[in-house]
Amino acid sequence: MTGLSPSENRIVEHIEARRSAMAAQLVEWAHVNSGSRHLAGLETMRTLIEASLVPLADSVETRAPNPVTTIDDAGREAGLDHGSNLLARKRPHATRRMILTGHMDTVFPADHAFQHCRMLDTDMLNGPGTADMKAGLIVMIEALAALESVNAIPELGWDVVVNADEEVSSLGSAALLREAARRCQVGMTFEPSLTPEGRLASSRRGSGNFIGAVAGRAAHAGRNPEDGRNAVIAAADLALRLNSLSEEIPGLATNVARIAGGSANNIVPDQAVLSWNMRPLGQAVQHRAEAAIATIVAAIQEEHDVAITVSGQFARPAKPFDVRHQALFGLIREAGADLGLHIDWQPSGGVCDGNNIAAENVIVVDTMGARGGAIHTDREFVILSSLTERAALAAVSIMRIAQGRLDAALQSGSGWMGAKHV
Repeated sequence: MTGLSPSENRIVEHIEARRSAMAAQLVEWAHVNSGSRHLAGLETMRTLIEASLVPLADSVETRAPNPVTTIDDAGREAGLDHGSNLLARKRPHATRRMILTGHMDTVFPADHAFQHCRMLDTDMLNGPGTADMKAGLIVMIEALAALESVNAIPELGWDVVVNADEEVSSLGSAALLREAARRCQVGMTFEPSLTPEGRLASSRRGSGNFIGAVAGRAAHAGRNPEDGRNAVIAAADLALRLNSLSEEIPGLATNVARIAGGSANNIVPDQAVLSWNMRPLGQAVQHRAEAAIATIVAAIQEEHDVAITVSGQFARPAKPFDVRHQALFGLIREAGADLGLHIDWQPSGGVCDGNNIAAENVIVVDTMGARGGAIHTDREFVILSSLTERAALAAVSIMRIAQGRLDAALQSGSGWMGAKHV
C-alpha cells in the first residue's frame, strides 16, 4: 500500500481487524438455504442482513415483491412467488448519492444436496452461495461499516438494495431497483469477480427470458390425425426459427432451453410450451430481436393453424462501457494499486442487477464482491482473504468518489445535480 491517505489507512486497518468475524459470518449465512423459491429461507436471510444494516443506516425497510406471473406447462397463467426485499438508506437528503446492491437468493433449492461448507485449503471455502453472493453482501456491509465508523463520507448518501430474486431475473424487485437507482449517480453491485484473480466485468449483454404457449387441436393419431393441429411440432418449428436468429441478427445470442407438451403417443398434442433466452449486445439488437419474435410467432400461427401466447420480456438491458464507466473503473484501478492489487476488467455475456442500474443513467461497477469461482455448481468456492481485500477496495473507492474524484466524468452525463430525484 503506497498511496493511501492516513484516513484511508485507518479504514483498511478497521476492515483487516474484522477478517475472522467476516469469515465466520459467511459460513453462518451460507448454511441458511435461500434458494430463489425457498421463501422461508429467504425470510431468515432477510432478518440476518437487516440486523447488519440497522446499525449503519438511517432507515431500513422491508419491501414486498411486485406481482409476477408466468405460463405453466399447461399453457395457463400462474403466479410466481418471490421473497421480500430490503432497502436501507443513509443521509436521504444528500444530493451526492450511491446505490449499492446485492442479492440474498442462491440457485440451490432447499432439497439440493449442496447445503454445507467445507474448507478446501487454508484460504478456500467451498459452500452454497459463498461467492455468489453472500460473501459480496458481507464485503458491502463491512465496507460501509468501516466508512461510517469514522464518518469518512459525511456528504455522500447511499441506498442499499438487497433483493430476493436476482437469480430468477429480479422480476419482483425491478421496480425497487429502478426507484433507488433514479436517486443516485454511481453504483456498485457486489457480484463475485469474473475470475478468481479478481477481474471485473465491464460491458454486459442484455437478457430476456420468454415462454411461448402453443395451443393446437387434439385428434386421434390413427383415425383422424388430419383434424389435429400438432402443438409440439409447432413449438419445435418455433424453436428452430428462434435459434436461427443467432446467425441472422449480429450481436444476438439465443438459447432455446426447454420444450414441454403432449401426452399419449396416439393423441395429436394440443398443448406445448417453449422457453428461451436471448442476449443482445445493445438496444438496437434488442429491438431487432423483439420484432423478429413477433414475425416468427405470426408466421407459425398461420402456417400451423395454432394460437401462440408469448410471456416474458427483455428484463435486463445491455450495460455499456462508455467514457463515464471507464472513469469509474479507472478510479477503482487506482484504489486497487494503492492497496497493492492489480485490477483489470473484461466484457461479460452474463447479466446481473448492474444491467438494471445502468439503464437508469447510473455509472456502475457490478463485480465488487469476493474472489471465487465455480458459481452455480456444488464446487462453488470463495477465497477467504478476498473478503477483507475487496471490502477495502470498495471502501477506499467509495471514499474517493465522495471526495469528488469522479465529478468530471459525472458532469459529462447527468452530473451529481442533474435529472436525479432525491
